[in-house]
Amino acid sequence: MTTESVAAAQVPAAPDIPGTVRRLRETFATGRTRGVEWRKQQLKALERLLVDNESAIATALEKDLGRKPFEAWLADVASTAAEARYAAKHVGKWMRRKRSFLEFNQLPGSAWVEYEPYGTVLIIGAWNFPFYLTLGPLVGAIAAGNTVVLKPSEISPASSAVMAELVPKYLDRDAIAVVEGDGAVSQELIAQGFDRVMFTGGTEIGRKIMAGAAPHLTPVTLELGGKSPVIVAADADVDVAAKRIAWTKLLNAGQVCLAPDYVLVDAAIRDELVNKIGEAIKTFAADEPKGMRIVNQRQFDRLVGYLSETKGKVVLGGQSDAAELRLQPTVVVDPDPDEPLMKDEIFGPILPVVTVQSLDDAISFVTSRPKPLAAYLFTKAKAIRERVVKEVPAGGMLVNHLVFHATSAKLPFGGVGPSGMGAYHGKYGFEEFSHRKTVMTKPTRPDLTAMIYPPYTEKAWKLARKLF
Repeated sequence: MTTESVAAAQVPAAPDIPGTVRRLRETFATGRTRGVEWRKQQLKALERLLVDNESAIATALEKDLGRKPFEAWLADVASTAAEARYAAKHVGKWMRRKRSFLEFNQLPGSAWVEYEPYGTVLIIGAWNFPFYLTLGPLVGAIAAGNTVVLKPSEISPASSAVMAELVPKYLDRDAIAVVEGDGAVSQELIAQGFDRVMFTGGTEIGRKIMAGAAPHLTPVTLELGGKSPVIVAADADVDVAAKRIAWTKLLNAGQVCLAPDYVLVDAAIRDELVNKIGEAIKTFAADEPKGMRIVNQRQFDRLVGYLSETKGKVVLGGQSDAAELRLQPTVVVDPDPDEPLMKDEIFGPILPVVTVQSLDDAISFVTSRPKPLAAYLFTKAKAIRERVVKEVPAGGMLVNHLVFHATSAKLPFGGVGPSGMGAYHGKYGFEEFSHRKTVMTKPTRPDLTAMIYPPYTEKAWKLARKLF
């Protein structure tokens, strides 16, 4: 074999995207994905994929993101496997027709909502939790009876490769396929005119996904990001709030769409909260003295740039290691509200803390900015909780903790406005990937609609006015 042929053999073949999509559409046309048994079988197989290969998944996540084995298990393996297990148990119930009682003027007749799979759908995953944010949405797509193309993020290549290897081993390869590649591959995929597209990632890329889907009128689900605030009221349990904020901010080095992007804290407890957040960070990150691993050079440079431009006071961390792409967890007090650190989604281990004089100020600060994916509140008072819940718009909200609302299969998870559209998890994922088709049936005898047939008599009109 020549040097040229060896080199050619080492270059992965370009994916046959039209052929792959065509194969999946042909499978859908056979009707085999519509049956409840196929759905249950695939969901159980997905759970086995995750459980059987926990070690390989953890290795890939360590290679891509420097993630610790426990965090790999908790965030990507256990959560996704539980989602698949829950859906397998309940999908038969979800598929049942949802009957509706008709108005008097619609009788005689009956009606219901029929949950119908869209067809062949595309799921474009994200790099920060590559298994959870790629295979998690797959649960809803399978439960709804679709055939699916999975496109993992190229920014987490080891995880992408593991999915490409394992999915065809465990799942129906004629109904579920993995296509690897970069943004150009995503564009080519979207150009195939899927029946639905789901994308998880940044807001700007989300706009491009939506624009690419528009010519085909492909409906889209977008799970994006934004700057998720934490409001810490004066009556909050500062000890617990500090630990929970610090733990969540350090998860995956802050590279989490639901991470606390900034804290708004009442002036009366600001110094205490900042000190205790600092203590918690030092304890939680003690085994990483050089700082936390950032996914790539571009993201590292962006984060270091935020710190170099900040007008706030760096009270903890701030040091970085360019050679190893590591950044120390950093707390910045009172940055300028208009600087990049407070305008852009951080997606890293930097926590701005902003002093406010009242709850009014905190609510005004949040509502003057784009709607976030999540909003968090720490308080002991029901009145404060109810006010913030009613007045602060967000994709989801959690009181006295962070992130956990997105890990329940019994709650919808999604954004609003710039932070996304649509929601999934559990039954909500099944519904997101299902078309709710209205069905109504009418008897032919007696033909009570005869009164509205032409010619329109005065008597018929009077009767119709009473009925309609």
